[in-house]
Parts: sequence; C-alpha cells; structure tokens
Amino acid sequence: MSENTLKFIAIIAMIAVAVVLIRGLKTFFVGGNLDSKKKSNKLMQMRIMLQFCAIVVLMALAYITGK
Repeated sequence: MSENTLKFIAIIAMIAVAVVLIRGLKTFFVGGNLDSKKKSNKLMQMRIMLQFCAIVVLMALAYITGK
C-alpha cells in the first residue's frame, strides 16, 4: 500500500473512532433503560476494536515512512 492510501485509511479510522465514541457517550448519558445501557456497552466495545484497527494502521504508516 502506498503512503497516501495509509494516511487516508488512518484518517477514516480516527473519524470512525470519534463517531462511535460520541454515539456511545450520548447513549450512555441520555439512556436510562436496560436496552440503552446494552447499546452503550456494545458501542464502547466497537470503539475499542476501531481503536485497535486505527493503531495498527498508524503503526504501519509509521513503519513505511520510517519515522
């Protein structure tokens, strides 16, 4: 993969993490019933997975660029 492609994927991954984090926090604070708590928990689990993917992409980018 080229450096520009990895940069684009890294930006998309970071935006995805931010969106899921905001949705999860909103669901956590607005909710009150059991379903919203489960949804908030699932969103936070998704955030962890997206963060892992973002870190892998960023490490690949750092490795390729040699910085």
